[in-house]
Amino acid sequence: MKRALDPEEIVRYEVDGPKVVLLDQRRLPDEVVELECGTVGELVTAIGELAIRGAPAIGIAAAYGLALAAELGEDLDDASAALAAARPTAVNLAWALEQMRDDPTPARARALHEDEVERCHAMAAHAAALFAPGTRALTHCNAGGLATGGYGSAVGALRTAWERGLLERVWVDETRPLLQGSRLTAWELDAAGIPHVVIADSAAASLMAAGEADCVVTGADRIAANGDTANKIGTYSLAVLATHHRLPFYVVAPTSTVDLATPDGAEIPIEQRAGTEISAHFVARNPAFDVTPAHLIAAIVTEHGVQRAPYAQSLAALV
Repeated sequence: MKRALDPEEIVRYEVDGPKVVLLDQRRLPDEVVELECGTVGELVTAIGELAIRGAPAIGIAAAYGLALAAELGEDLDDASAALAAARPTAVNLAWALEQMRDDPTPARARALHEDEVERCHAMAAHAAALFAPGTRALTHCNAGGLATGGYGSAVGALRTAWERGLLERVWVDETRPLLQGSRLTAWELDAAGIPHVVIADSAAASLMAAGEADCVVTGADRIAANGDTANKIGTYSLAVLATHHRLPFYVVAPTSTVDLATPDGAEIPIEQRAGTEISAHFVARNPAFDVTPAHLIAAIVTEHGVQRAPYAQSLAALV
C-alpha cells in the first residue's frame, strides 16, 4: 500500500447482507484482509479483539452496528448495551450510540462517519499550526485513519504538518504489548510518504535527552472535564518525560472524545485486558490505558481549535 485509505476501506455498512465490513487491523501490516460482521455479536467480538480499534473508529463501527441491529429487527437497547460494553474506556462508543438513538439507520451512521473524518481534517489543521519548521515529533500507539475511520487525529496532524513542509520526521513508539505503533502507525506513515523511524517504547527518554525530539503528539480515548486524558498505556510515561525535557505534549482528539460527565481521570474506567497478551507462561497485569494528568498537557486540540489550561473552562466551552 502506498496511499492513504479511504474511510470506506476502514469500516463501512453494506446493505447486501446486511453487514458491517472492517479492515482487520490484527492482520496488518502483513496482510490487508477484510472482516465481515453479519450480527451485532460478531461486531462486539471484533471490537473486543481489536480487529477495529481507536476511540472514534469503534464509535463509528458501533453506529453501523446499531443500524445493523435495526435492520435485523433486534432489540436496540440490548444491542446498544452490548456494543457500549465492548471497550469501556473509549467514550466515543456511548457517544455514537446516543447519536443513533432517534434514527438508527445506515444513512445516519454514514453521516456520523463523514462528520468524524471532517473533524479530523479540521483538528489536524489546528494542530499542525503548533509545529515549527523541521519538527521531529514522537507519537505513541496509533491515532491515524485506522483509529478514526479516516485521516486521523494525531497522525492526521502529522500528515498536515508534512504537507505544509513543517515536519522533518516522526519517531514511532512500537507501543507494547500489541505494537499498534510499529504495525499500524508506521504502515500509515509509510503510505503517506512521511519519514519515520520506529523505536522501542523504552528508548523515548534517551531520544529526548539527546535533543532528537521536539514534541510529543498523541490521540486520546477519553478526555475528562478537567483535561485529564486516557490513552494507550505508556502515554503517561511519555508526558512525564516530555515535561522533564521541556518538550510540549499535545493531545489531538475530536470533541466526541471529550466527556464532561467524567470530572477527572480518577473516574475514567480503565480496561483490563487478558494477561496472555503479555505472557503466555506467567501471571501478567495488562491495563490497556493510563491517564495523563492535565497539568502535563501543553494543549488539547479539537476540531474547534487549540485549547489550553485551565481545561475545565476551555473544554466546557466546546461541548
